[in-house]
Amino acid sequence: SRFPAMASDSGDGHATLKRCLGVLRDARNDSEQFAALLLVTKAVRAGEVDAKTRRQIFDAIGFTFPTRLLLSRQPPAGCPPHTFRALGLTLLACFCTDPELAGHSQILNKIPTFNDVLLSPCDPDGTSMVDDVYQCLSAILATARGARALVTKGTVSALCQAYLNSGHSSDRALTLLVGLLAIAEAKCWQRDAPQLLAVLSKLSGDFLKAEDMTKFELCEVLPHFIPLSPPLTESSQGCECLSRLYKGLAEVLGSKLSQSQRDPALKLAGSLVQACGAEWIPAGSTGSKFLALLVNLACVEVRLSLEEPDPLEVEGKKEVVTACYVLMEMGIQECLKEENPLLENVQKMQLMRIMEEAFGAVVFYLRQVKQEELQDPFIFASVRVLGAWMAEETSSLKQEICELLPFLVDYARKLFKEGSPAVSPPQAELDSTQGSALPQDALRFLLPGFCHLTAEDRPRDILISAGAPALLCEYFLQQWEVLTSESTAPEPLTSTEMSLQTTCGVFLNLVVTAPDLVRRDKTFSSLMDVLLKSLPLLLPQKHHLVLAANIATLGLMMARILSGSAALQGTRSAKEFFGAAIRFLSQAHTAQADPSSDGLALAVSPAYLSAWNDISELWFLGMQALAGCIPLFPWLPHAALQAHWLEGLSQLLSRVSPASVDLELVTAFQAVLVELARASEQCRDVILSHHGTEWANLYGMAALEQCLAEQ
Repeated sequence: SRFPAMASDSGDGHATLKRCLGVLRDARNDSEQFAALLLVTKAVRAGEVDAKTRRQIFDAIGFTFPTRLLLSRQPPAGCPPHTFRALGLTLLACFCTDPELAGHSQILNKIPTFNDVLLSPCDPDGTSMVDDVYQCLSAILATARGARALVTKGTVSALCQAYLNSGHSSDRALTLLVGLLAIAEAKCWQRDAPQLLAVLSKLSGDFLKAEDMTKFELCEVLPHFIPLSPPLTESSQGCECLSRLYKGLAEVLGSKLSQSQRDPALKLAGSLVQACGAEWIPAGSTGSKFLALLVNLACVEVRLSLEEPDPLEVEGKKEVVTACYVLMEMGIQECLKEENPLLENVQKMQLMRIMEEAFGAVVFYLRQVKQEELQDPFIFASVRVLGAWMAEETSSLKQEICELLPFLVDYARKLFKEGSPAVSPPQAELDSTQGSALPQDALRFLLPGFCHLTAEDRPRDILISAGAPALLCEYFLQQWEVLTSESTAPEPLTSTEMSLQTTCGVFLNLVVTAPDLVRRDKTFSSLMDVLLKSLPLLLPQKHHLVLAANIATLGLMMARILSGSAALQGTRSAKEFFGAAIRFLSQAHTAQADPSSDGLALAVSPAYLSAWNDISELWFLGMQALAGCIPLFPWLPHAALQAHWLEGLSQLLSRVSPASVDLELVTAFQAVLVELARASEQCRDVILSHHGTEWANLYGMAALEQCLAEQ
């Protein structure tokens, strides 16, 4: 009896709503509550509810009533079967407009219900339910815990299916997928790769077929669906997608485009290169022309953007230039590729010239960067791409790069010391362990270039003046700690290990070209302490052999210069280091059957074989350095005796055919043997007792023969 008056009340809508809320609160039975609820939901759908009223609705009914409605299977007489469910969803959609309620566990545990609605056939009466569900899911995604809950509760798969079914508001499913992938790409692909691949398949097909502005709109959407892992090239469906994207992009970029059309196309190409390198570009003249066009367009865009008086003021321009950086980095790699290159030599020369001009623009831009801009992720991207150029091309732009070196060292130091939140685009996932607030490692990308530059006088002097050695020593210590905290299981070369190896390369250059600096700068004494401790830990782990070779050789070469330091005066750490260095040097060669004769030949040990190309030069340098250390450290011959190296080497040289031992090896062995025989009577006796005079003569080791003949 209370409702007719309300129903005909034509007064203020808010007054009606207030009376309904009163009825909801005081309802004597379900039918009264239901009637009041109908009016409430009608007001909600009409958008007549402000934040205060929404909260009053929630305070009146809480989550319990909407939950009952969702579970109820018996609709009121004469109503469609989904009436109660629709009412419940409308109320939840209303509550979700309050961010506090959207992240509530009572909303999050309704996610499976929301997924069901998206996957159920939708009749014309049910469209409002679908709209309400999309409203709920969008609100959940905007909360702190939302993305994780949506991924773990199966929403990615439901959204993919909803989009592929092209049902009511399926464009909203695509928008939500883009949002989820932006926050949690890796987790989405781990759980729902087949479904996401099916969406990419549809999008890439639409992209290829489109002949209007849709093509460029899809250029904006597609990068979100190109995963860094798993690689698309691993599956036939992924390869088909890549083929369609290549054809579509070739068509687009081969046409005359406006700026607003070219930008999204370049961003899509950048995403493909970031995920797949150049593998999505087919071999042959068509592919090589396309690749050259891509790099060319990227270089032009970089110059146009960075040579302006106020570069990058246009909204979104930094993202475009960052994508161009990715394309330029691919250009460098392809120009240097010798096996199965995509580019012909003439194309390579042309591109290197064009890239040189673009990198000139990058240097020009970085020279104008102000102190307050250093946190900008775009600066990081610019430094990173310049690092890629410096790593490979040291002869061009030398003057300009030398002038920029103090800035690069300062920038790398700032990020290293402060743990800058700058992020290398594309941004790291919010919910991954590599959070975007972690410091970015600019040095990692600059090290290969620094390694080349420290071999030359002028850039080396600039780097030393800018304080690079002290920074690199601190960096080495930090990276060493990271490496030792990582798994000890054999695994692909990590960026940490690669950084440590390249840092050793920089220090080796400084040791060879600037020994006085090593002598006087306390940085190198600290580094020596770390090297002494690290080699004995590293050597037993055979998968770290290349890094061990770097550390052993660097340590031996520094020990010659720092022979007077307290750390090297027969301390335990010094003896353990030299013991490990001798093991590294002594175990590199072995005897094996010679296919060309019945005898034995000298060969690289099986454990060293796979790494020998990377470490052979270090091994020879290490032998030379060890020979130089023996006269400086009276306790060193004893370490060689303890390792039984002399017996092992004597037996090895006695067993193998002298023709299998090249002159460089003979020289390396002789240098160490002569120093040991001169420094220690005991060493000389061991060599003599193992037929040293005979095999020294056999190998033409005249200096060793003479040393052994002396009384």
